Amino acid sequence: MRKLVISTYMTLDGVMEAPEKWERWSDEHERYAWEQLLASDALLMGRKVYEIFARSWPSRDGEFAERMNALPKFVVSSTREAADWNNTTVISGDVPEEVAKLKQQPGQQILMYASGDLMHTLTQHGLVDEYRIWLNPLVLGAGKRLFPEGTDQITLKLVDTHTFGTGVIVLSYQPAAEQAET
Repeated sequence: MRKLVISTYMTLDGVMEAPEKWERWSDEHERYAWEQLLASDALLMGRKVYEIFARSWPSRDGEFAERMNALPKFVVSSTREAADWNNTTVISGDVPEEVAKLKQQPGQQILMYASGDLMHTLTQHGLVDEYRIWLNPLVLGAGKRLFPEGTDQITLKLVDTHTFGTGVIVLSYQPAAEQAET
């Protein structure tokens, strides 16, 4: 069974933000992101992230872009009927059921970048195997929260940390065993 890994960025005050807003993005971060991408053989994303990526990645050069463009991609959307970025399939029906089917297929991990609303849906259905939270030592004061108010309690266990010279820390969490069994 494949693992669903969510990789997302967060500031100290809990705001989800893309790394282009960070002053601290470095070659060191790029290498870590590359290793994460190499360990994956599919990408899962919500419609908004898909639209940003589909505008950006096809025109980029380099190994990272080649891999992003070549991987099978699954976009969850209730409004899109088709996707124009190569190797992309639209998931529009029962999202938890479709993602569970993807996880049952053989292969490497499924990597999901950000996509907060989708992350919350998949979390509620116990489909997330690992959260990789890139914690940036920055306070923005406002923005979309990683776990918004009203989120049910989630018990996680820390399984790995990776610290960068920039002060950014990747905190890797998995659902705690007692929660995973419910």
